[in-house]
Amino acid sequence: MTNKALSALGMAMRAGKLVTGDETVLKTVKQGKARLVIVAADASDNTRKKYRDKCATYDVELVEAFDRYSLGAAIGKEARVIVAIADEGFASLIRKQLGKHSEVENID
Repeated sequence: MTNKALSALGMAMRAGKLVTGDETVLKTVKQGKARLVIVAADASDNTRKKYRDKCATYDVELVEAFDRYSLGAAIGKEARVIVAIADEGFASLIRKQLGKHSEVENID
């Protein structure tokens, strides 16, 4: 079964509303443009802490979901550990879909 949240990530990527990569995501968070940040469940502890702290500082929702290969495949790239959605419509759609799956952990 195809996960609807991953499909929505792909749509956000095609619409140009998704950013990926460590420096690009950090920049988007700091500029206040990120609406939702997703960290792969298999990301390193340091990466998860780094983004947990940054997102808390800039009041951006952060969720831990999927693995690096699922995230990458959803957006048509190699494995990805971190993505940020820069559009509230897509972020809301993805939040709604993630809320239906038990493998997602919200990080405060």
